[in-house]
Amino acid sequence: MARNKIFSRKKRYAREIKSNLPVPTWVTMRTARKVRQHPGKRNWRTHSIKR
Repeated sequence: MARNKIFSRKKRYAREIKSNLPVPTWVTMRTARKVRQHPGKRNWRTHSIKR
């Protein structure tokens, strides 16, 4: 990947990184472990980011 990125693309990558975090522990505890996986979770190898 290029070292110098367009700002809009860099912003998109940052949003994807933030959205790929796991569900917080307190959410899991509060819902009695019914919510365990994040619906927007993405694997870097299988799912690509839209350009």
